[in-house]
Amino acid sequence: MATLAEKLEKIKSPKLQNQHHTAVVLSAVEDTLRDQKADFSATAYFAALLALLSQSLSAEQGIVNKDLATSVVYLLDITTSYVPAPILRSKFSQILTSLAPALSLPEVEAPLLRPSIGCLESLLIAQDAAAWNLPHTQIGPRRATAGLLSLSVDHRPKVRKRAQEALIKVLKTPPPSPSLDHPAADMCAESAMKTLGDSIQAASKQKKGRHDANRDSHEPLIIHSLQLVKTIATASGGWPSKKIEALCELLMNASRSTNEYITMGAFEVFEVIFEGMADEFSSSKLPRLLDAISELKPAQNDSQLLPPWIAVLSRGYDVSAQINPEDTFEKLPDLFQLISGFLASPSHNIRVSASECLISFLHNCIPNSVILDASVYDEKTLEKLARLAADLLSVKYQVAWQEVFNVCSAMFDCFKWRSSPFLVDIVTTIGELRSNEAFHGKKEADSVLGSAIEAMGPEAVLELLPLNIIQQKNGQPGRVWMLPILRDNVTNTNLAHFRSEMVPLSEALYQKMTDYKSAEKPVETKIFETLVQQTWGILPGYCELPLDLTEAFDQTFAELLSNVLYKQTELRVEICRALQNLVESNQAILSVEKDEDDLILQRRITKVAATKNIAHLAGFASNLLAVLFNVYSQTLPHHRGYILQCINAYLSITPENELNETFTRVTTMLESSLIEEQNAPAKQASDKMPPTSHTLIDLVIAMSIYLPRSSFSGLFAMAATILNSSSPNPDQQLIKKAYKLIPRLASTETGRAALEERSGELQALMLATSDKTPASGRRDRMLAIDELVTNLPTSDLHFIPSILSEVVLGCKESNEKARTAAFDLLIHLARRTIDSDRNPPGTVIRNSLVPHMPDDSPDAPATIEEFFTMVSAGLAGSSPHMVAASVTALSRLFFEFYKDLRSEILSDLVQTVELFLTSNNREIVRSVLGFVKVAVVILPEDALRPRLSALVPNLMAWNKEHKGRLRSKVKGIIDRLVRRFGAPLMENLVGEEDRKLVVNIRKQRERNKRKKKEGAAEDDEEEDDDKAHGQQQSGNAFDKAVYGSDSDDSDDDDDDASVIDVDTEGQARIKGRGAGGKKKSAQGNQYIREMSPEDNPLDLLAPDALANISTTKPSLRFLNTGPGSKKKHAARFDADGRLLLGNDQTADAEMSGTAEGGSGINAYLAAVSGPDAVRRGQKGKVKMGQAKKRGGDEMDVDEDEDAAAIGQDLRSKAQAQGRRGLGAPKTPGASSAGRIDKRRTPGGMTGRGGPRPGRGGGPGRGGFSSRGAGRGAGRGAGRGAGRGGGAGRGRGGGGRW
Repeated sequence: MATLAEKLEKIKSPKLQNQHHTAVVLSAVEDTLRDQKADFSATAYFAALLALLSQSLSAEQGIVNKDLATSVVYLLDITTSYVPAPILRSKFSQILTSLAPALSLPEVEAPLLRPSIGCLESLLIAQDAAAWNLPHTQIGPRRATAGLLSLSVDHRPKVRKRAQEALIKVLKTPPPSPSLDHPAADMCAESAMKTLGDSIQAASKQKKGRHDANRDSHEPLIIHSLQLVKTIATASGGWPSKKIEALCELLMNASRSTNEYITMGAFEVFEVIFEGMADEFSSSKLPRLLDAISELKPAQNDSQLLPPWIAVLSRGYDVSAQINPEDTFEKLPDLFQLISGFLASPSHNIRVSASECLISFLHNCIPNSVILDASVYDEKTLEKLARLAADLLSVKYQVAWQEVFNVCSAMFDCFKWRSSPFLVDIVTTIGELRSNEAFHGKKEADSVLGSAIEAMGPEAVLELLPLNIIQQKNGQPGRVWMLPILRDNVTNTNLAHFRSEMVPLSEALYQKMTDYKSAEKPVETKIFETLVQQTWGILPGYCELPLDLTEAFDQTFAELLSNVLYKQTELRVEICRALQNLVESNQAILSVEKDEDDLILQRRITKVAATKNIAHLAGFASNLLAVLFNVYSQTLPHHRGYILQCINAYLSITPENELNETFTRVTTMLESSLIEEQNAPAKQASDKMPPTSHTLIDLVIAMSIYLPRSSFSGLFAMAATILNSSSPNPDQQLIKKAYKLIPRLASTETGRAALEERSGELQALMLATSDKTPASGRRDRMLAIDELVTNLPTSDLHFIPSILSEVVLGCKESNEKARTAAFDLLIHLARRTIDSDRNPPGTVIRNSLVPHMPDDSPDAPATIEEFFTMVSAGLAGSSPHMVAASVTALSRLFFEFYKDLRSEILSDLVQTVELFLTSNNREIVRSVLGFVKVAVVILPEDALRPRLSALVPNLMAWNKEHKGRLRSKVKGIIDRLVRRFGAPLMENLVGEEDRKLVVNIRKQRERNKRKKKEGAAEDDEEEDDDKAHGQQQSGNAFDKAVYGSDSDDSDDDDDDASVIDVDTEGQARIKGRGAGGKKKSAQGNQYIREMSPEDNPLDLLAPDALANISTTKPSLRFLNTGPGSKKKHAARFDADGRLLLGNDQTADAEMSGTAEGGSGINAYLAAVSGPDAVRRGQKGKVKMGQAKKRGGDEMDVDEDEDAAAIGQDLRSKAQAQGRRGLGAPKTPGASSAGRIDKRRTPGGMTGRGGPRPGRGGGPGRGGFSSRGAGRGAGRGAGRGAGRGGGAGRGRGGGGRW
């Protein structure tokens, strides 16, 4: 809590205009105290302010000076809480009398009323028990509290909130006395109830006059009164027990209101009361409250009051079950019977409320002790509940069968394994309903049966509802529909049941499938093949925490599963999932942190039993791994994932000696396969099985994290052999997989210790293999180096400059994932260099140990400046690629660490990189522009302004270079500079020739500001910029820096390594197609490509289905629209809306461009490549053809300016043909000859050869003209007249739209 001096200090330097008067009053008070040579204590301030208060407020004259009174009371509010309590008790009458006008007069405004409430709060908290015992007739705390209660329902929200906060503090701070409750608690409760009752009564009277305009005036008062009741109940530790019945009646009356806020407020009060009774002191009030609520039971079909009453009762017994679970459980059958009667109600709301209440009772009122160790009496109670639930399935509750099914499902979930035999009748009844073909609630019945299977187990359910698939008897329906239900719900049951029932069933089904296949009946064969798969699909559920694992999973069953894995490939997924579940479900039990077993949570499997299960499975691990290894080697790579997961599960429980033996066998086989593959003449086809070495190294990597430390020497030797392969054609995939070993080891404590131990050996290996790494393995190599750097000893910091050149070049990799890994590694190298936790002061980098550096090279300090120096060395590279990569790396480092660099280092770095703007190599310049943008964003204005005179002319030298999008990048940088330094300065710096670029940026920004003020949000580049800008302010700063102003970059299709991005987690990446980039939303879209509109829908199960699925939106060039294809035309209507049948030759002629002379093909060619061709650039901007006199390097004109130029040229031609010229004012009338309508495509086609709809808007080029290639209307007219309606050089080409 701040001291009084700190609070007053803030007032002395006000930031708002209305606080200046308070500061003046405080200054005057302090001057008075200085004159009197008094201390600046709380008591001195209090006395001085009281004297001022009497001048501004008085009981006779009211408010004498409103401004002075507001300031004085505000200061009193701050000061009073620091004044000693005896002084406040002695001055209580004087202060209350002075504050009375501010608290009682109706014209008092909130700025004066709220601090007055604060003063009153401090006064009431300071009073003792004797003062609280004074009657209302005397000036005392009770009279003041009454005023506070009236203010707690004030119509002004801030006043009401402040009064309620004060009331809470007063009631929570009772004076010292034997009683736990505050002396004013009863008075507050009575007053709040009276206010609530009066407001409800007034509202009910006004409701009778339906057409009364003021009938809703009392509803806000009811809401405020409910909030006051809630406040008192919260503050006083629950409602007084003597007044509970009256309060419940009021709340129930309030909850029947049609105003949802009143109903919610009543529920909140009940919730607060129940929460207050959850402690030991107040729990004695709960039975009385529940009885009172039960006695207020509404009418049977009262749809307004019954749902809230049921909800309150449900919440009350939830609290009761927490306090006294045994007694509540005894009452549960009576409660269940009481509420279940409402399920026969014709009102849907009542039925839903009743079902939810019953479900709540079952979940909250059945204690765990009843499920774990039920007594005879508990079993009788469960039997009563089951009988009541079975009665709900009678015809009486037919209207509520959906709600009844939900209650039955909840009962199975809550009874758990106690469901059998109590709920047998429910299973039988619902099973018979489900077997009836005329029953419409099959989905809901399946849900209930699924809950029954999960609770009772499949064995008990199948005894009641046998499948009857193979040997179907008369009168007993087949229940093949239960197989999917069993698959989804079987869990925590006896595995022996699968062996005794499901295995014979699958054998019989498989035999029938074989018979039908021999008889060449494909339909029946497919049916029984599906049934076999569904039968084995249940096995993973049986293997999830089985109760009899040690007995049921024996050698015979393991051999059966192995045979199925070998022989039936379509069942491998289910078998592997089942084997994996056996291990992981028991490991989950062992991972529970509780010391004592929670058998409800652990589902009857103790930790001791789970340990025995794991040990039992470990005995089979070696043989199962051998089977899984063989199956893995026989499976294609893209179908191996689930097998590898199963292998990982069993590797985690394999004994150490068996694991060592397995590892030795696999590595021996790997070494021999490597020798054989090197001597092999040819490589296998890509659609066949991969080489054996690929499979074996996958297995080695999987085993690596489970191996003991003694096996790591062989592991690293094997990896070194692969990476240092002397073969002229090394296996790229093998090298890539070998690099994955290091990140895999780093995921465990043992592996990290091994990496630290062999750090020097691995460093040498990485340096020796830098030239042997294929392009496909560079990402994995970067990740491996990243893990080495994490564990790099301080004595080996020379490894950083040794590997740095490779990392810098990685920043220009064409593969996005490799670039991302390179950027991450670059930042990691820098952070490791300056890691103060691991590097002691004075740490140096021994350059003499760096390869290709002289032995007498001096040591360098491990600082960020030195790291920048090492990266800057690449600027002197002989190849442009190296220079560009170095600039890109510096850009990323510059943004990340610019705050850690000295100002002179920053200046030298910017000056050095800026020199490369004069380079003639576009690759270098592209990277330099990225660096310049970062510098423009992050450098302070005083450091950047002196450089503008040299920087801007060098930038503008590339303003006319279109290749590599350099021009758009320059525009983005200039846009950012205009934001920071203003347009006038930039106009002077860019020169006369390029000044229109700055003018264009300025006008664009002004237009966007006007649109924002008018509320017309357009999808233009600046608003896109602003939206992205706003999002990035709360997320990633580097995105904001690089893309904050270059809106044209959002259309970049060039995967340029020089453009850096950072994802939402702060990870540097390259902007392009991928995670975190602006194109991510479009990347996930997939389209079906049809070769003709008449083709059949794509069969997604066909083998060639993927050939017709594309991530790019198909256009008409993919459609079969060539000669001989059928053309479809849209239906035509006349002016009255009647359908016209027959061929429309005119429309065909117009579509082909041959309506009145001239060839459609010639018109198309003339429009696309002729001298009058009109083209569109980025963002749909109009550009003139290169044959125009304006020149190809001129800046793209804006739409509005372009419209003016084109409109002036076309007005005479358009008006000559009876049409309103572009730019001319509209004339009212029914005729459309005076405007250019949006074009309608007859065939709905878009693309080349047909009308191309666009965004409409202002005048543009490339549309409807009666002569020549034409100039017409609409940005959406397409590029060139040939794409915009087939306009040719003849007359009328596209004039009838």
